[in-house]
Amino acid sequence: MREFKIADQFYLDDQPFKILSGAIHYFRVHPDDWYHSLYNLKALGFNTVETYIPWNLHEAQPGKFCWEGQLDIERFLDLAQELGLYAIVRPSPFICAEWEFGGLPAWLLQANVRVRSSDVGYLRLVRNYYKELIPKLARHQLNQGGNILMFQIENEYGSYGEDKAYLKALKMMMDEFGITSPYFTSDGPWQATLRAGSLIDEDILVTGNFGSKGTENFQMMQAFFDLHHKKWPLMCMEFWDGWFNRWGDSIIKRDPQELVDSVMEVIKQGSINLYMFHGGTNYGFMNGCSARGQRDLLQVTSYDYDAILDEAGNPTAKYHLLQKAMQAEFPDNFYAQPLVKQMGTYPAAQLNECVNLTATLDTLSQVHQSFYPCNMESLGQNTGYIYYQTELLRDKQDEEKIRVIDARDRMQLFINQELVATQYQEEIGEEIMVAYPSEKVTLGLLVENMGRVNYGYKLTAPTQSKGIGRGVMVDLHFVGRWQMYPLPLEDISKVDFQGAFKEGLPSFYSYTFHVDHLQDTFLDLRGFGKGVAFVNGHNLGRFWEKGPLRSLYVTQKWLKEGANEIVLFETEGKYKEQLVFSNAAIIDY
Repeated sequence: MREFKIADQFYLDDQPFKILSGAIHYFRVHPDDWYHSLYNLKALGFNTVETYIPWNLHEAQPGKFCWEGQLDIERFLDLAQELGLYAIVRPSPFICAEWEFGGLPAWLLQANVRVRSSDVGYLRLVRNYYKELIPKLARHQLNQGGNILMFQIENEYGSYGEDKAYLKALKMMMDEFGITSPYFTSDGPWQATLRAGSLIDEDILVTGNFGSKGTENFQMMQAFFDLHHKKWPLMCMEFWDGWFNRWGDSIIKRDPQELVDSVMEVIKQGSINLYMFHGGTNYGFMNGCSARGQRDLLQVTSYDYDAILDEAGNPTAKYHLLQKAMQAEFPDNFYAQPLVKQMGTYPAAQLNECVNLTATLDTLSQVHQSFYPCNMESLGQNTGYIYYQTELLRDKQDEEKIRVIDARDRMQLFINQELVATQYQEEIGEEIMVAYPSEKVTLGLLVENMGRVNYGYKLTAPTQSKGIGRGVMVDLHFVGRWQMYPLPLEDISKVDFQGAFKEGLPSFYSYTFHVDHLQDTFLDLRGFGKGVAFVNGHNLGRFWEKGPLRSLYVTQKWLKEGANEIVLFETEGKYKEQLVFSNAAIIDY
């Protein structure tokens, strides 16, 4: 039986072992591309892969679990083991990861529990999830013939709370369901976060997260170890080799040589996990959101991260420089030429048909009726859009005042199918003056969940509930008798393109194109406003003319030889007769 131990050093089968790890999130990479990314990690000279586990994908609805396809974590671990890679797994309920709600399921917002705490109700729900998840991981422990070296208990908890009973409860659950391997916590490397987020008094390894100043940060960690009389190896569990990007901001880049020098500084003193090695893509509606003050800062679809591999999984300048440095420092490691995909383009996709959202609402969604509008979560919806509709009577000839109270995150207001106003979180609640064109008008509201905060103090803020909150006011009173259409857009095959189409409104557009030879590509979305794109039914993620990303990555695994279809749901009424492709990401610098 093989064994991994934590003492004054890491020991693998009683031999000193330096962890050289890279982060690859299986849920951000198509499963048929896992081999490509894992091979390139091994070829770099590294020996371990690290991944989070996203609760909100594996249990998107309470008690309904998915472990297949892109969520087949066991297949991912098996593939890594076949390539000779060990694994570090971080199955904590909260993962941050610039991921929708930090990996927590949105249905927790309706559960009347305090997340990331020792709240009995919350721990009961975590236990239901762990009962399904942990035995699957336990089978892959090193001492069970697998490749997992150790497991994280919680993620950067010292940047959120100090409820030690919660941390101990998570460990006890993992013990109960079969984990016998070592545990660790990861936090910022300074004393306040290490004290709050660790279980150092229970002899659980403490690791640090940082992206520069390796010597200085390790010194702070060592001081914390000394204070608690621990002789442990130093490890940076997240060495940030790049950074994530937000809508409306400039792309963040890091000098490759400076990065490699910083990585080697850490490796010479301890172990490392590169965050990210391959970032991949926030498919669907899974992009996260950070916050500054009361303002939400929404993250883009691409999780390229300026990482060692680019979004498609191909080696960057950082890869080649780091591999050269590794060969000089560790000449006996395994090295190889990395795998490289040939990116390509295709003939332009031609617009085939289009339909307004309101003309296909009844085929896309089941209507819910309530006197007052309900938020997404109360209707069992996690992500996407929701459309609200009611009728209003004209009470005066002058303009009427309408206010939408507590809608999240973006709202478009229509009167008789004509756009009147668009408001974001910062403006929602301000007066919208409307002249009714007739005695009775139809009020429509399209509300988009643009991504829940994934880190910090706003994790449980009221703004995490999406859709309309308290209601809609006309004059000085709340109006009632609402029809509500949840639009998670999980199945766009239900779009009825035989319905009416009028320019300038939220609409679906279907494009067709022909493929002779399969290659990865990027879809050029310049000329469109805002929305989401689907290729052969797969949600590629959000696009927005705000930039800086103006394209979406398309893996060839979602294409087929012959006829292919792209469907756009575009909310601004902007479209083109053709869609074109690019062999590289299109960025507004």
